[in-house]
Parts: sequence; structure tokens; C-alpha cells
Amino acid sequence: MKIRKVLVTGGAGYIGTHCCVELLQSGYDVVCADNFSNSSAIAIERVEQITGMKVTYRETDLCDKAEVRALFDEYVFDGAIHFAGHKAVGESIEQPLRYYGNNLLSLITLCEVLAENRCKNVVFSSSAAVYSSINKPPYDEEDSIDPCNPYGRTKVMIETILHDLHASDPDWNISILRYFNPVGAHPSGLIGEDPSGTPNNLMPYIAQVAIGRLAELKVFGDDYDTPDGSCVRDFIHVVDLAKGHLAALRKLEDRPGCMTHNIGTGHGISVLELIEAFKRGSGVSVPYSIAPRRAGDMPVNFAATDKALKELGWKAELGLDEMVRDTWNWQTKNPTGYQD
Repeated sequence: MKIRKVLVTGGAGYIGTHCCVELLQSGYDVVCADNFSNSSAIAIERVEQITGMKVTYRETDLCDKAEVRALFDEYVFDGAIHFAGHKAVGESIEQPLRYYGNNLLSLITLCEVLAENRCKNVVFSSSAAVYSSINKPPYDEEDSIDPCNPYGRTKVMIETILHDLHASDPDWNISILRYFNPVGAHPSGLIGEDPSGTPNNLMPYIAQVAIGRLAELKVFGDDYDTPDGSCVRDFIHVVDLAKGHLAALRKLEDRPGCMTHNIGTGHGISVLELIEAFKRGSGVSVPYSIAPRRAGDMPVNFAATDKALKELGWKAELGLDEMVRDTWNWQTKNPTGYQD
């Protein structure tokens, strides 16, 4: 079947808004569902500015079946992209019950209501945090799974649920996308990453130090077995990531069953390298200090991306310079995020 009407859960969030832009500009009919616990309705207004299109959205708690059913009573969907969920590694270690409760229940509730409405096309926002540290990078989709934090474990559990769902009913067509480290912003500077409180992710932390909102960056560990001692990650531009979702959504029309793909660049960049690249690209100093290692962090984590290219026809096109440029453009135009 042709997929045209798409439910985007967490559609007001960082990745969700960028995905909505790409969907709308590619002719999809989009409805956003978000509870705005870690996002802003202003972001949806910005999506409208970028695309010149009206964005339909509903404030919805994905854990509340009555609210989700009400959404499906109002609209008929061909598929769903599921972003909604808690996502901070450190926070998940401190609040595991909150993570297990929210992330699992929201997925289960969504799938139950999708099944009730015979809408069985789903793209799921998973994570490279599912991989075991015993693997040797680049990690491919067949590597060992053994996450070292509750956030990653919620992703593994959800992936298992989705595989079991397809096994029970082959009418389900499911795309599991394992993100590596999304960074950057839309080149317009209208939408970008706007974390609540102190950022949990590296790039917005760097940007907030550079703009003067935070005094200095803490680098968690400089004694890892890496070239400069800091952790190495696969940073991917959020616009490339959003386009990966379009590729996955289109592939669902071929009824592929349940498929899994890494979404990354295939190249590792260290924390200290990213700091230096940001300083070069912005012309602004980024003070930092070395802190003890953070629980749950893996030393090296980057993707093998051959499968996504072969099966989805997708690959990352934007590099580190664009990631820094677009992050700084967003941050300078929105020094306090969506609160301006």
C-alpha cells in the first residue's frame, strides 16, 4: 500500500521536527502527537515557517490509551514514526523505573491502537546504545546486543517486542533504525536541539558553553583506549537522520517484514576532536575540564552503514563542518532556545 498519512509521535522534539520538515516537503500528510514534556509547541510553528505548510498536532500522552484512541478516531493513518520516549543515558541510570515505564508503555499502547485500526506500518527510533562493548567498531546490525544502561535496555526490549509482533502477525511491517549521535540543526536556524536544563548530549552542551549560557564543558574521561583518551562517537547530522526515516518509510511499502538498520556516518570522532572542530567553525572558545568517566559510556561507538545503503538507498551526506555550522547558526539565532 502507498503510505501518505503519517503519525509522528514526539513530533515536536529535536529529531521529530526535522523529520516532519522532510516528510512535509516530500508530500506526506503529517499529524504530530506530543505531550510537550521535553519539547515546545513553538518548534511546530517553526516547522510551518520552514515548509510554508500548516502542521496538524495534538497534545497526547502516548501512555494513555484513551488519548491515543481519540487521536485515531479523528484521523486515519497509513503508518507511524515513533520518536516519543525518554532518551538520556545518565538520567536513565538515576531513574530506571521512569525510563522502563514510559518507553515501554508508550510503544505497547501505540501498537495496540495501531492494531485496532489495522495500521501496521511502523518506523521505530532505536539507538546504537543497544550494542555490546565487546564488539569491535564499526558496529553492524548483526553484532552482539548488550546495552550498559537502562536507556539502551528499553530500546532492546522494544526491538524484541516489535520482532515478536511481526512474528505473530506478518502483516506488520516494521523498520528499526539504530541512531548513532544526532547533532546539528536545520540550516535555516529555525529548529534545533533545545534540551531542558543542563544538556545531556555533547553538542548542545558545547554550544551553550560557546554562547555563554554555561561556564565550561565537562569531558567525562580522558583515559580511554582511544587516540586522545576521550570517547569516540559517530556524529550524524540531524537532517541526514531525518532523511533516513523517509527512506525507511518508503521501504515499508515493499512489505519487508521487520528490518533493522544503523543510521550513522560510519566514521568516529572523539569528544576532544569535536570541541576543536567547534572552536574552528565558530571562532569561539569552549572552556572545558576533565571529569571522571561517566557510568554507562562506551569508549568507542561508530556504525557500519553498508546495509542502509544497500537496502534503503540511504547514506549520510553532511560532514563535521556542516554539523558545527548549523549547530552554531541555531544557537546564535536562538541563544535561549525556543524561549526567545
